[in-house]
Amino acid sequence: MKKLISLLLLLIFTVGLFGCTQNSVDSGKLKIVTVNFPGYDFARQLSGEKAEVTMLIPAGAETHSFEPTTSDIVKISQCDIFIYTGGESDTWIDSLIKSADNPNMEIIALIDCVEAKAHEDEHSHSEIDEHVWTSPKNAIKICNKISSVLVSKDSKNQSYYENRLDSYIDKLEALHKEFREVIDGGVRKTLVFGDRFPLLYFAEEYSLNYHAAFSGCSEDTEPSAGTVAELIETVKKESIPVIFKIELSSDSIAKTIAEETGAEVLTFYSCHNVSKEDFDKGETYLSLMNKNVDSLKIALY
Repeated sequence: MKKLISLLLLLIFTVGLFGCTQNSVDSGKLKIVTVNFPGYDFARQLSGEKAEVTMLIPAGAETHSFEPTTSDIVKISQCDIFIYTGGESDTWIDSLIKSADNPNMEIIALIDCVEAKAHEDEHSHSEIDEHVWTSPKNAIKICNKISSVLVSKDSKNQSYYENRLDSYIDKLEALHKEFREVIDGGVRKTLVFGDRFPLLYFAEEYSLNYHAAFSGCSEDTEPSAGTVAELIETVKKESIPVIFKIELSSDSIAKTIAEETGAEVLTFYSCHNVSKEDFDKGETYLSLMNKNVDSLKIALY
C-alpha cells in the first residue's frame, strides 16, 4: 500500500513535468524501458543500435524493494516498449501502466511468455516463481516475443531484428547444450543452496534435485535450526562438494553449512540483477550463465 500511495503521488507530480520533456532531442530510435536486468539485457542484445534501452532498477539494488522515481515514470510514459517481469511482486506496475498516458506503448510481461511454475512449501502453499529466464529455453521464448514486438514497432528494420534474433538464439541454444552436457555427465543431480531458490525453471529444465534454506523468494532472513541441520545432513550424506548462494545475497548461511561439511561456497547467478561492478564490466545474461556452467562442473562432479 505504501508503494502504491507513493506511486500515485509521483504520477500527480509528473503531470506538470511532461511538457518540460517534449523539447528534448529525439534520436529517432525506439525507446525501451525495462524494469530489471534480464529484460534489459535481452532487449539490448536484440535491438542493437536501433533502440535506446533503459533499466529502471539500478545495478546492485534489491529488486523487490524498488520504488520508481519521478524520472522513471516520465520514461515509462514516453517509451515505445515497456518490459517487466509480471506476477504478484509486480502488481504495483499494473497501476502505473494504467495511469500512464501512453496508448502507443507495447507492454511485455516476461512471465506471460512461458508456462508459469510454482514452488510448494511444507504447508502445500504455492508460490509462483517469477524468475522465468533462468531456463535458456524460456529465454528463447522471451526473446522471440521481444523481437516480434520490435518488428511490429519498427517494421522497416525487420531484417535487422530478425538477424540479431537468429544469432542470439544460436548462442542460447549453445548454452542450453552445454548445461545439458555438464549435468548429464555429472555423478550427482542434487544442488544445495544456503539461500533462497529462485531457480525452479532451471532445475526442472535439467531434472535437477535441490535443497534450499528458503523456497523461492521468501522474505525470511533466517532459516530454522532444523532446516540448516537437514541441509548439513544432506551435504554429508551425499558428499556434495558445493554450497551455493545467489548473487547480491549474504553468504552467511552457506558458510555455516560449509564450515560443518567442508564444502566450498560458490555463487549461482539467477541474473535477476547484477552488481554495479559486473554491470560496468559489461557482464551479460550469457556471460553470467556460463559462469554457472563452470560452477556446475565442480558441484556435480
